[in-house]
Amino acid sequence: MEFSTNTLRLALPKGRMQEGVFALLSEAGVRLSVPSRGYRPRISLPDTEAKILKPQNIIEMLATGSRDVGFAGADWVAELDANLVEVLDTGLDPVRLVAAVPAALVAPEKGDARSLPARPMVFASEYVRLTTRWCEKRGCGDRVVRSYGATEVFAPEDADGITDVTATGSTLEANGLVIVDELLRSSTRLYASPRAWSEPTLRGRIEDLAVILRSVLEARRRVMLELNCPSDRLSAVCEALPCMREPTISTLHANSGFAVKAAVPREQLPTLIPRLKFAGGTDIVISPLSQVVP
Repeated sequence: MEFSTNTLRLALPKGRMQEGVFALLSEAGVRLSVPSRGYRPRISLPDTEAKILKPQNIIEMLATGSRDVGFAGADWVAELDANLVEVLDTGLDPVRLVAAVPAALVAPEKGDARSLPARPMVFASEYVRLTTRWCEKRGCGDRVVRSYGATEVFAPEDADGITDVTATGSTLEANGLVIVDELLRSSTRLYASPRAWSEPTLRGRIEDLAVILRSVLEARRRVMLELNCPSDRLSAVCEALPCMREPTISTLHANSGFAVKAAVPREQLPTLIPRLKFAGGTDIVISPLSQVVP
């Protein structure tokens, strides 16, 4: 294969990750046009070629260097033991890879891996490598059976337990399974191939992509808060504001007070707004943000 440093080869995920990644790119101002049943969307980034692949294939293509940068889950990077450069954790699609067994196998007073029978057990999983490593730590001579989806149906008839990814644990619970251990935590992340990362031009473009994506992720966590306050309450209001650096302050008409503006964490609003009111803030306005670049 011949590689050009003029074109950035971007791998986009197919399946459950796609919606979140496409939305993230769209909010960052990157336009995608996907033809019907096509796998090579047009992308608005200059000198960039995009291709849609299954996340596991993205990892393999990055490892071989035929793709420069792409999105994949940390769970499969670990399972495939791929030598990749993690550029950005988007935090999208958070899941846990867990070991679970039928409730009857778990001692109620413990409820974790220590309570499992000290005998060879059979575990079904798509994550054979990670599960094998976990079983070796158990030291009971366990055997791992590869599954191809719907892993939760294996126990108890065809396996003693399973390892699988879960977001809420509800599917495991519905199938009578109890989580006894957590193998790792995963999310959708942006990875680069070592070859592209070592090439200054491509690395610069990958880092630029990470900057605009990070700006969207930061904006999702924050809102723009604006308020007015009397001159004698300015210090109290500013002390209450959790700013990125310092708030923006301007004088109101006729020197009647100050207007204060800051990008604040969205999750703090329920306690922050009453605190600002108590400090002397009035006319509080909350606005959404599209991108934030520190």
